[in-house]
Amino acid sequence: MKIILIFFVLTFISMNTKAKEIAVFGGGCFWCTEAIFENLEGVDLVKPGYSGGNYPNPTYEDVCSGETGHAEVIYIEFDPQKIGYEKLLEVFFLTHDPTTLNKQGADVGTQYRSVIFFNGEEQQQKAVKMISDLKTQKKYSNPIVTEVVPLKQFYEAENYHHNYFSRNKNQPYCRFVIQSKVSKFSTSFPDLLKKQ
Repeated sequence: MKIILIFFVLTFISMNTKAKEIAVFGGGCFWCTEAIFENLEGVDLVKPGYSGGNYPNPTYEDVCSGETGHAEVIYIEFDPQKIGYEKLLEVFFLTHDPTTLNKQGADVGTQYRSVIFFNGEEQQQKAVKMISDLKTQKKYSNPIVTEVVPLKQFYEAENYHHNYFSRNKNQPYCRFVIQSKVSKFSTSFPDLLKKQ
């Protein structure tokens, strides 16, 4: 009897628990994007890395050369019951400039391009619709240049890139660039922040 009850409980839980999903975005320096997305309620994991290139197992130095075709990205694992993909897209577009080609602020190069690596047709449709809606609403004075391409490979960045902002808050780039992005995000989406 006990085994049957455990089976029914586990079946009920699995039927009512949607699996975690992933999202991969490139919006400039991955130190910045990681610092923002790791604060979202429903986001369980954020890893910096590289996607979109034509060179296997790239290092940071390889990607910075601009010759591998990779973008600096973040790999996000999220719970769709707590935060939807559309909300992640909203945060993505608010926290970087999707109208500058291969550039975010002082960071210049193809590795800093604005790009959404979709994982499946549903994510592709949502990303394309979001861009279309932003254009219709005239949210930006310049054209959106964000690429929407399939996710083929994600290469995790070296350990020293992980949690960079939280470990290096007094470093000048963190104080003057990342902190302002995190503050803008926190002000615009206070209801999405993880509870302390």
